Amino acid sequence: MKVDFLYLNEKDMIEAGVLDAEKCIETMRDTISLFGKKDYLLGGPKADEHGLQVNFPGKSDIENFPLDDGPDRRFMAMPAYLGGRFHIAGQKFYGSNNHNLRIGLPRSILMVTLADVDTGAPVAYMSANLLSAMRTGAMPALAASYLARKDSKVISLIGPGVINKCAFMCYMKVLPKLDTVKLRGSSAHSKSAHRMADWIRAEYPQIKNIIFCSSLEEACRDADIVSEAMSVTKTDMEEFKLDWFKKGASVFSMGSFFAKEYDKFLDTTMVVDNYGMYEKYMKNFIARGPVDDLGNKREWCIMGMHFVHLVNSGKAKRSDVLDLADMVNGITPGRTSDDEIVMCSIGGMPLEDLSWGYDCYQAAKEKGLGTVLNLWDEPYLK
Repeated sequence: MKVDFLYLNEKDMIEAGVLDAEKCIETMRDTISLFGKKDYLLGGPKADEHGLQVNFPGKSDIENFPLDDGPDRRFMAMPAYLGGRFHIAGQKFYGSNNHNLRIGLPRSILMVTLADVDTGAPVAYMSANLLSAMRTGAMPALAASYLARKDSKVISLIGPGVINKCAFMCYMKVLPKLDTVKLRGSSAHSKSAHRMADWIRAEYPQIKNIIFCSSLEEACRDADIVSEAMSVTKTDMEEFKLDWFKKGASVFSMGSFFAKEYDKFLDTTMVVDNYGMYEKYMKNFIARGPVDDLGNKREWCIMGMHFVHLVNSGKAKRSDVLDLADMVNGITPGRTSDDEIVMCSIGGMPLEDLSWGYDCYQAAKEKGLGTVLNLWDEPYLK
């Protein structure tokens, strides 16, 4: 039996609409609805694995062996199945190396494969840097449509990189009253923050004020929306203080949210995209032990893990941590008062890559985009 599949490069993906923020948000809504209905599979025996990661050693006696010599050095494979209107299997795979930036490449280079659910044959193979960034950015905007105050005007982007750029595109679709942006990069003079500001001025004239923040506290105070998408080493992590957030603030964390005052989360509305995933993170964290190879104390830095810790320690019930999927499916309400402070952890799942990849693939087929590649006309071995 002949097997062909469609290859989509980055240009093809752009023409197929991968940067369409509004459509991406709606695809994420469909995805999280299916997640809440259990119409999906992730890796692992409990179908709750974010993916399988190759961790590099700090040193090796083998010549040219790849080492963990920079932030986010890894290979990652993220398989999944998503049902409903998608009914597609596949995976995202990427390699990440911060040294890529020195040679003009993104830190991570990502590809997504879509596969037939029954045969496993490839359906499409596509460039996924933009796909992954957009689905990541669409998720907090989807959450904001249920959790943010509708009159929100001030948004703080902590980590002015690609992810928060895509997130901002999506926030602007669901929070049209935003008129002030606070930017927190590595410093008030951060080049990435100033590039972000230039882009916002050019693309969003309704934004009247852009503020460069010199501290994490300054970025958090007085913001209606806080969008965290930092990529930092553990040695560079700054501590968040929950006292910084005003009544009615909504905080969406997609990267690192290092906090030590765990109990103060109990005074907020805690929301997650996938509670089981954070439970798994905590089990892996505990298994690695309290210190690293150099004797440094380990600290977790993912918001959802703070919630799991509170439940595991008996300070909160599992029901105190709300599920975004239940809001999407109308089981629980989103924001219930103007004064509540919302803390929402968005860890991301390969389900989102599959769904947005699938919709881009369908658009590409309709527009005649991409290159058809042949796997075989007849398999040599049967």
